Amino acid sequence: MTSLTSTPALTFDKVSMIFPDGTKALDQVSLTVRPGEFVSIVGPSGCGKSTVLRIASGLLNPSDGHVELDDQNIGYVFQDATLLPWRSVQKNIELFMELEGVDKETRRKNAALAIELVGLSGFEKHHPIRLSGGMRMRVSLARSLTLHPGLFLFDEPFGALDEITRERLNDELIALFLRERFGGLFITHSISEATFLSTRVLVMSDRPGRIVGDFEIPFEYPRNEELRYDPLFAELSGNISQALRDGHS
Repeated sequence: MTSLTSTPALTFDKVSMIFPDGTKALDQVSLTVRPGEFVSIVGPSGCGKSTVLRIASGLLNPSDGHVELDDQNIGYVFQDATLLPWRSVQKNIELFMELEGVDKETRRKNAALAIELVGLSGFEKHHPIRLSGGMRMRVSLARSLTLHPGLFLFDEPFGALDEITRERLNDELIALFLRERFGGLFITHSISEATFLSTRVLVMSDRPGRIVGDFEIPFEYPRNEELRYDPLFAELSGNISQALRDGHS
């Protein structure tokens, strides 16, 4: 298991969110994510999972409560790869560095390393229209990796992919997580995916979202596909599923 530092990368302390139309999305949410910790959140649709990520990233300010970041350098991977269609793979990966004012040679070197890390060597000149869905998500991951974020936020990045591609990207994400040692906060509807990827799984209730379950995942990294058939894996997934049903009642 990856060792954890004492200072959290992200802290939510009794965070609530009420939107201008009166919708209460979150109610007293408290959580921490430490560097070297991969935390997944599962919950019913509309419970506020993505709102948690938008608050963590600074895109939204909470109505109440306190949010603390140890490092303002955040990676954010959306449900859609959000690539610029007129830019090549390499130029898409260089984009965030370009916006940060990184010089051209450093951008090139960092992009080349990120391309190798996500397994896209040979596709540098390709444009997004020529890539599969899984490859586009690899570009999105690589683009954020170039800035070496201390905290990575993932908003159901593999939800639209077929099962084989999704499981392959789960494996690749674990490899990146172990190499980079970031703190990860991952949103998913898949209990199996959450259990496979995570050091901890949080369960949210119906809106307004509250944390109604917190499960430690005891399996060592790296993890292989056989883990999905382990009896303890099935038991943990069942317990998480039960907490999800209880929070949905």
